[in-house]
Amino acid sequence: MKLLLISNSTNAGEEYLRYPMPEIGRFLQGVSEIVFVPYAAVTFSYAEYEKKVQARLSELGIRVRSVHRAKDPARMVREAEALCVGGGNTFALAKKMQEQGLMRAIRNRVKAGVPYVGWSAGSNVACPAISTTNDMPIVEPESFRAVGAVKFQINPHYLDANPEGHAGETREVRLLEFVAANPRRYAVGLREGCMLRYENGRLELLGSRPMRIFKKGLTPYEVQPGDDLSFLL
Repeated sequence: MKLLLISNSTNAGEEYLRYPMPEIGRFLQGVSEIVFVPYAAVTFSYAEYEKKVQARLSELGIRVRSVHRAKDPARMVREAEALCVGGGNTFALAKKMQEQGLMRAIRNRVKAGVPYVGWSAGSNVACPAISTTNDMPIVEPESFRAVGAVKFQINPHYLDANPEGHAGETREVRLLEFVAANPRRYAVGLREGCMLRYENGRLELLGSRPMRIFKKGLTPYEVQPGDDLSFLL
């Protein structure tokens, strides 16, 4: 498998997809066309999303084809040279992917070695389930089941902050609840500006910030870029 799972598309004050572009370019070296899943878009159109991603990936000489234009989106995925799933609302994304049979189609292509790039919601759906998303459930998918390209759960945009006067749950509390209810599964807090790359049988944390690890029975702890992450595989 080849996976590039990115916490967020854009850092504050930067152009769209600017910080992950060098790694996306390296990861997709030799790819001329990528199939894009835009279904996490809610307040703007799929066509606008496709155009936005195309504007950035054209810098790499990559053509973007969006599944929303296909009569048979699953077939487009089955024939893809590479796959890309954009961020937005994870529930809207999962619902449409399930309706069109894209979860299974993407799972099969990823297992066959087709490169997969996802950011935010696109990283969420690479997990076994969408249960560790930050998003509001604005629509109801048929289930929480997702692609399952990895065995662990990702919480993208992970924040340590507990603002003064805030009485609700922190991200850490919510992830502790998840692992309490799902004791066999790891969950990771992937901070902004970071990504996970799986290639040649090795999982790596890329970026300048640590990642937080959650597992039932363990005190949450940090791993650094370059640390051994084989326990997540």
